[in-house]
Amino acid sequence: MTAMIALTVALAVFVGIALGLLGGGGSIMTVPLLAYVAGMDAKQAIATSLLVVGVTSAVGAVSHARAGRVQWRTGLIFGAAGMAGAYAGGLLARFIPGTVLLIGFAVMMIATAIAMLRGRKNVHAAGGAHRMPIPKIIAEGLVVGLVTGLVGAGGGFLVVPALALLGGLPMPVAVGTSLIVIAMKSFAGLAGYLSSVHIDWGVALAVTAAAVVGALIGARLTAMVDPDALRKAFGWFVLGMSSIILAQEIHLAVGMAAAALTAVALAMYLACNRTGFCPLRHLVANRPASAPA
Repeated sequence: MTAMIALTVALAVFVGIALGLLGGGGSIMTVPLLAYVAGMDAKQAIATSLLVVGVTSAVGAVSHARAGRVQWRTGLIFGAAGMAGAYAGGLLARFIPGTVLLIGFAVMMIATAIAMLRGRKNVHAAGGAHRMPIPKIIAEGLVVGLVTGLVGAGGGFLVVPALALLGGLPMPVAVGTSLIVIAMKSFAGLAGYLSSVHIDWGVALAVTAAAVVGALIGARLTAMVDPDALRKAFGWFVLGMSSIILAQEIHLAVGMAAAALTAVALAMYLACNRTGFCPLRHLVANRPASAPA
């Protein structure tokens, strides 16, 4: 068991890197890590994950803020609205089967990933030049909070695209700002769990410390990565994670098929961008010309 805990702590560094670099993926990776590697039961893993993700996100947000990649006003308002929406979503979730919720979440992840890969033509280049209107921040926060409250996960997967695509923030700023939102929602969720779930504080603090180290590394890497490349990497990451949910909630074959399609799409994307051979380009070039519209 000691070896498994040591492995859990080591892998937690990569959870922190994902949070610091992408602004999301913490809860989706931390819960399986704690449940399947550390051997915690489901509720204990979720509660511990909230602590790990909350602290790691808060530290990562401060690191991003020092580099000028956080809009505190947007993050705090979005986070408050998101907490209210998450509470409402949690109330509604009892009336909807969990499998239906998670399948819907996977479909939403796919749509989000495609949107991130396609990008936004009019994203502002300056990190602090664009300020979202307060009504828009509240509306988006409520909607994102409602959905994350329904499915119980996916904060970063929704917050980052909402800030980058809908809010018009540059990807590095969206990542840094999303960490504030994730931290607020994680601590709110943890407060609810502490009344009924016991946490192994020794393991929790060790995993949290490792994840914080990873978050600091991820925050530094953000400054070295092109924003467009970071946005596309996030899209591919979300697309890959959606296949795991489909495998768990529908059938293994469905998840494997989704993963295979993602792998093929990624291979074609890399071929088109890094080599002279592009299957998509050849298909378009060989297609018969259509009549003008």
